[in-house]
Amino acid sequence: MFNYSFSLGVALSSLLICIVNLIYTIIQKRTDKLQNRLFIAVLCILMVNSMTAIVSSVYGFKPELIAGRSFALHASRYAYFLTHTALCPLFFYYSSNVSFASTRLTNRKIFLLSLPFFVTELLVIINPFTNLVWSLDQNLEFHREWAEILIYIAALFYYVLAFHEVIRTWDCISRKRRISLIFLFIMVAVGVIVQLLNKDLKVEILAEAIGFTGVMMSVENEDDRIDIGSGFYNRTALTLDIGGCLKNGRKLKLLLIRIQNSDLVNRLIGTGEANTIADILSDYLRSVVPRYDIYIPEKDTFILTLYNLPDAEAEAIAERVAGRFEQPWEYREYSIQLSASLILSDIPTQIKSTAELAYMIDSPMSDSTGTRVLKGNDLRFVMRRHSIEDALSRGFAENSYEVYFQPTYHINRKLHGAEALIRMHDKELGNLYPDEFIPIAEQNGLIDDIDEFVLEEVCRFLQTGVPAEHGIDNININLSVLQCMRPGFVDSINRIVEKYGINRRMINFEITESIAASDYDTLSHVIQRLREEGFLFSMDDYGTGYSNVSNIFSLNFDVIKIDKSLLWGAEKSTMGMVILENTIRMIRQMEKKILVEGVETLAQIKLLENLKVDYLQGYYFSKPIPKKDFIALISAYKKKEEPSSI
Repeated sequence: MFNYSFSLGVALSSLLICIVNLIYTIIQKRTDKLQNRLFIAVLCILMVNSMTAIVSSVYGFKPELIAGRSFALHASRYAYFLTHTALCPLFFYYSSNVSFASTRLTNRKIFLLSLPFFVTELLVIINPFTNLVWSLDQNLEFHREWAEILIYIAALFYYVLAFHEVIRTWDCISRKRRISLIFLFIMVAVGVIVQLLNKDLKVEILAEAIGFTGVMMSVENEDDRIDIGSGFYNRTALTLDIGGCLKNGRKLKLLLIRIQNSDLVNRLIGTGEANTIADILSDYLRSVVPRYDIYIPEKDTFILTLYNLPDAEAEAIAERVAGRFEQPWEYREYSIQLSASLILSDIPTQIKSTAELAYMIDSPMSDSTGTRVLKGNDLRFVMRRHSIEDALSRGFAENSYEVYFQPTYHINRKLHGAEALIRMHDKELGNLYPDEFIPIAEQNGLIDDIDEFVLEEVCRFLQTGVPAEHGIDNININLSVLQCMRPGFVDSINRIVEKYGINRRMINFEITESIAASDYDTLSHVIQRLREEGFLFSMDDYGTGYSNVSNIFSLNFDVIKIDKSLLWGAEKSTMGMVILENTIRMIRQMEKKILVEGVETLAQIKLLENLKVDYLQGYYFSKPIPKKDFIALISAYKKKEEPSSI
């Protein structure tokens, strides 16, 4: 038998632990969220339970305390069951808030889930008249009754539900929180089982108090979730919280605020502090939403979470915030004009994953002197870009890439060659064109793999002998500037070509005018080396850039490809015709071959015949087509050119 001192010591220890936890929670000023209030409610219940245990210990082990003994024991038992019955339901709702599982609970679900609590609480309330849960005999000895089993069953029900929600949202909870919650589950289970087996070993409340101490240290203490400089939640907290919302289907709006001139502001103030912008905006942002709905994933980026708001109200908040940035901000002795860009996005309609959220945060936004709010359809370009990045990443594994060929012709309309053009057939996004995905590939580092894929496909095609057999002089391959600047680029090209044993004169590399203008010295060296190996070079899209002409032609191209805009402009105006004629004349004088793109009509061909260009390319002959169709096209052309047998 455990004596009076043990029971009283356990009860006092439980009470002191709960009081310390409550004081620490208040000192930390973490009392405003529903999660915080549920935690405080649990602590209050445990304190009441501890005090009832103290009373039971004092009067239960001191029969000489006759005065008020019966009332004290009856009242303490009643207070214990009345509050303790609510402990597991509160624990379930608390853990659901931590894991964001509570967002799935409709009012109807909450009512149904609360029914076991209502029933058991009612049994406790009427127990003084029924003695269904517990009773005290004439000697004031405590006895469990059959209805107490229902309380344990209800507690087990909420315990299992809480455990299930934590496991289901495991990935949305930080490692530290997982450990503390599992520790709590273990402590609760141990305490209940021990006291159930031996009613005199009153350690359940102590075990629960110790378990919730771990929760207070690791869950309620949010140091790992707070950006120290600003006091707002950090990027890790944002990712976990939004991940929890997505996991549980909670709908909300995100208002992203990107300060475009933060570096300028920091230099102006000269503090060297990373949280200057947060200091300026802190009070205002807290007036828009509670502090626990503000995140700072980057030093110049803020995200406000807007829960349970209709679209019109969320948009009104965004416009109001945007309007505030049109006014100066007073900070110390400075009056500062902040330039901001805003995005109002919807979860889960527009933001469907934490990866998309990260992309929205990190994606560049156009610099502007004013403020603009991107919302609705305006946001499609951000998410579209992210989808394309995903498509590029999986492209090779899923064989999404394909090389198309567009034929080129001599001015007399005899077959000359072809241009190899990359296409994507993504299973989710459908057909993608280079104008959309190549710039993104250049930024995320996949352009080298794509360029090498095109070169390998062309070499593989040339190796079959089909192009040469059908009169193809060479095939044009586009080069990106990043590829040209890469160390070992020339060696890489030679390695691939030698692998297939291709005559280098069959490959003509194209470089756009704007690319060529970016670094003449490096490109001149690359082109010279590859020309010495036997490769041909063309300048693509001539007429669209603003390059120094002498520098361009010093790169020693074999062919100059005149952009379609010059041809189409010549048909529209006299000035356009003058520009085209003089451009062709200048290239002729420099003794370069001329290919004109965008040929779509017979009249254009007649015009270019008169201007004496060398090659033609355009939809008049064929659009870019898959290799199979291209082979069929050039085979039909060869048959047409062959003399008929008599």
